[in-house]
Amino acid sequence: MIHFNNVYKNYEQVAAVQGINIKVNSGELFGLIGPDGAGKTTLIRILTTLLLADKGSVSFAEKDVVEDYKYVRNNVGYMPGTFSLYQDLTVEENLNFFASSFGTTIKANYHLIEPIYVQLAPFKNRKAGALSGGMKQKLALCCALIHKPQVLVLDEPTTGVDAVSRKEFWAMLKELQAGGLTIFVSTPYMDEAEMCDRVALIQEGAIMDTDTPAAITAKFGQTLLALQGKYKQSTIDLLRTMSHVKNAFPFGDSIHITLTESGAKNELKKQLEAQGVDASSLKEIDPIIEDCFMDLMTTV
Repeated sequence: MIHFNNVYKNYEQVAAVQGINIKVNSGELFGLIGPDGAGKTTLIRILTTLLLADKGSVSFAEKDVVEDYKYVRNNVGYMPGTFSLYQDLTVEENLNFFASSFGTTIKANYHLIEPIYVQLAPFKNRKAGALSGGMKQKLALCCALIHKPQVLVLDEPTTGVDAVSRKEFWAMLKELQAGGLTIFVSTPYMDEAEMCDRVALIQEGAIMDTDTPAAITAKFGQTLLALQGKYKQSTIDLLRTMSHVKNAFPFGDSIHITLTESGAKNELKKQLEAQGVDASSLKEIDPIIEDCFMDLMTTV
């Protein structure tokens, strides 16, 4: 359904994306995962005909996004990273405006948005600018779906939204996918990768890996330890100087440590205790997507 073929884009001296190759299958929920500045928004804007690539090509439903830009715009539902609806129009007025822009009506395609809109209905006469973050998110999603697109493209849709709204939003995406919609979504939240069928991990404009979340974690193939507790940066700096330690990064209330060789846990524990660091909580753990991302950053 979507194919990025050797795509490059520079902003003056900054290389935003470098030789990107991604294929998204029909009916797939595909995640583009990476931090701010990784190149996610640039790729999405090229796909949605808002930017031209410097090199390479992008196809949508086997149509070139430059040559057939009108087709792309009529068949993509795009939800940008910032709330871009008319804040001085009501919920219902915004939805009517977007439906009429695509030559349709709310009534004609109400079935597409009904599960989402029922949550907005009590606020249909409220101006969009006065909605909560979660409700703005739902309204933007309704407006992106009202013309019955083939593909839904979402650029960091849950950034700045509370944890409950994030969970609800991903549940809605899963329902839309179950109805046959292809979804291409970018996010800086590594935990959201688990909700996708496949993901591409992107950093500094380059793809580090593309696969299912389970396959990416299965490739980790190294011993990963967690040192639980509140430690200062000096402990992380110390770990990075120790033998057998490949990487050490803070993860919430712990430090995740990747070893250069298996079986070195006890030796590391002794080294830490010799430096006065409490290592009683040190234990081996299974990697998650974030561990894989951090490891790829230092090895790719």
